[in-house]
Formats: sequence, C-alpha cells, structure tokens
Amino acid sequence: MEYCSGGDLSRFIRSKRALPEHIAKRFLQQIASAMKFLWDNNVAHMDLKPQNILLTSNTSPQIKLADFGFAKHLYDGDRLHVMRGSPLYMAPEIVILGTYDNRVDLWSIGVILYECLFGKAPFASKNFKELGEKIWDQKPIEIPQGCNVSDKARDLTLRLLQRLPAKRITFEEFFAHPFVDMEHIPSKDSLTKASEIVAEAVKKDEERDYKTAVRLYCEALDYFMPAIHYEKSLEKKQVLRSKVQAYMDRAETLKQIMKTELHKPSVKPLRSLSTDSDSRLVTSKGDPPTSSAGTIRSLPPTPPKSQESVQPSAFGALSISVSDPAAITRTMSNNTLDELMTLCADSQELLAVLKLINAALIEEQKDEYEQCLHHYELALGALLKILPSEPKGKRKDLLKSQVTDWMDRAEKIKSYLDIKNLSTQDTTAQEEMSEYDYFSELKQCCIQ
Repeated sequence: MEYCSGGDLSRFIRSKRALPEHIAKRFLQQIASAMKFLWDNNVAHMDLKPQNILLTSNTSPQIKLADFGFAKHLYDGDRLHVMRGSPLYMAPEIVILGTYDNRVDLWSIGVILYECLFGKAPFASKNFKELGEKIWDQKPIEIPQGCNVSDKARDLTLRLLQRLPAKRITFEEFFAHPFVDMEHIPSKDSLTKASEIVAEAVKKDEERDYKTAVRLYCEALDYFMPAIHYEKSLEKKQVLRSKVQAYMDRAETLKQIMKTELHKPSVKPLRSLSTDSDSRLVTSKGDPPTSSAGTIRSLPPTPPKSQESVQPSAFGALSISVSDPAAITRTMSNNTLDELMTLCADSQELLAVLKLINAALIEEQKDEYEQCLHHYELALGALLKILPSEPKGKRKDLLKSQVTDWMDRAEKIKSYLDIKNLSTQDTTAQEEMSEYDYFSELKQCCIQ
C-alpha cells in the first residue's frame, strides 16, 4: 500500500485546533475529487471520517481516502438497512430511520468540513447517549458564534448538515458548489485552460471590447492560480506569476480606460498587442507583449486617476477636466438642458425627469456611479412612457435626441460597474507562504 507519512486528518486537526479556510477548502476539493470518482462508479464509502483521510506528508500534503471496509456498490433505488459507519460522523437516517442510501456520505463530509473549520464535530459528545440526544434534536445546526467564515463555506456546511436526506444538498449540487469549486482544482490542465482564455482576452482587448476583455482576464486568473499551485518548479512558478501579473495589470488599465470613457463618448483606438511565442509556460496565443529576448515589455500605464485632469495617451485615456463636478451640468444647461427646462415648464412630469438627469450628471462627475445609474434608469423609464403621447414639435424632437445620449451614458456606466469589482489579485504567493509556515510547524517537537 502507499505510505502516507503525514498521519491522518484527525491528528492534523487536533494539532491545529482548527484549519484556515483556504486550507480546509484545499482538502475539501481533494475529498470531492475522490468522491466524484466513487459517485461516478456507484460506490458509497459509508465510513467517511477524519481518521480515514490520510496525509501524504507533513509539508504541503495531499490527502488520500482510506478504509473502504464498509464501502458498498449502490444503484438507483438501492437502500441499506445494516448499521454502518462511526457514530460521530454517522448520518441521522442511519440511526433514526434505519434505512439510507449514499447520501449518508454527504452528511459525513459536512461533519468533516465543520470539524476542519471549527475544531470540533457539530455533535461532539461525552458518550453515546448524549450523542443520540443531539442527533434526535430537531434544532437546526448552527455555525459557532464569533467564527469568521465566508458565506460560501457557511452555505455549504449548513446544506450538507441537513438531518432529512430530502433536504440535504445532492451530489450534483455538492460538486457544483462554488466553495468546492471543482472546476479550479489544481491540475495539469489548469495552465492550458488559462492560456486559452487569456488568448481570447487579448483578442477582445485588441478589438476594444474592454468589458469582455476584463472579464476574460479575470476568468483566466481563476485558472492561472491553480496552475501556479500545481507547478512544482519554483523558477517556473515565478515566471508564470510575472506573466499573470502583466495580464492583471492590463485588466486594471482597461477598467480605468472604461472609467475615463464615461466622461466622453469616444475613445482613441488601443494599440495592438503582440503575442510573441517565446514562452514555454503560456501558449503563444495568450502571451502578453514580449520583447525578442523573451522578457515582458512594459504594458500600457494605468491612465492617471487625478480628478484635476486626465491627459491623452496612446492607449485611449481622454482629456477632460473634472475639477468642478457641476461643469458638465452647466455646459449642458447652456446648450440643451436650459432649453429643455424652458420647453417643459408646463409639465411637472418632464421637469421631474430633467431634475433626475441633472442629478445623474452631477453624480457621474463625482464617480458616484451606482446612484448615477439609478437616476438615469428612473428618468429614462419615465421618459419612455411619456414620449409616445407627447405632441409633435421641437420639445419632442429635442427629448428624443437626448434620450439616445442618456441611454448610451447609462449603458457605459452599467458596463463599468459590471467589471469594476472583479478581482485581479494573484494570491498564490501569500497562500503558499502561509501554508509553508503553517505546515512547517508540524516538524517542531512540543514537550508539555
């Protein structure tokens, strides 16, 4: 049999009391990967517990599922009646109903995840009688107070620990859950997927489809990070991180360009990006601009963030003074808004719409985009209802011509908000350093 020198998960949890969420997630992904193989082959483990999960080593361990003594082939409709498993990790239906199926493994995974995150099982008891009382109790299982876990981890834990099998998360839902995130488990395919996506991102970038480009750059990051974790060579890890950082810097630059576009209706074309083929780590279609020597050239600088003046650059930053938030409003008042106010003086509805537009324009210059978009949507929604019944004439023509511009501005703001908070941070270095420090403690001897 394969030798696993790191002991079992139970010992590991006891030595740490509880695991950081990112390490618990890494272990859970590996458990899910093993369970997916069993599930695809209609096998239920029936005795999942930390003692049956082995660690390959004390440094950056992989985990292995062990002890298949209670395992059973199950097919659609199969239900078991024989008591199987360990009481602390045994699903309620085994004890209470006496009949069960492979969903008992999901309950056990929930108990294991709970123990990883909080250091103890949800039904930790001094004896079997106390354990039985807790299992029979109908009170919903709760996350311990004061414990800081993500919403995704909380949701999965509580959905796994549903006493009634019919209410428990299904295997399909478990494998697809965002906390398990099986799509981004580190593997030999992670880099290939990242390269394919980033190649499409570069293409959209060149086509000036900035919103799609940013989304693709960030989607590629979700594959690049597991690819970095999977890579064993420290030198290759660093080269890959450098390239990933270049892509993420580019994504942040595009965010700033989109933000600048909000203040002007057009943008100069973006310089074409080269895709030289000198990297052995990333496919040629997805490489960032490189020099003939193979080093990454400087990507376009982020457009200035100063509110005083944004100067033109070769990459589409536009010149507009926003030192006075009301400047654009006054400009429009001189040209259009003042005239519309006069033409709409006899309509309280239209005056209310124009006040909303005026507020949106001011908020746009203050970078208060969420509120700005809200006011644009309210104004345009009301205006589109009013215009069909508006009599022909100069007022209607002027309102119709402005609606197109306002809708365009609202759409640009919406596009920017859609990508504004997308993460472009590569956290692999911090995670690996954290894990190194965390696992290295296992080597220390503690005498009490």
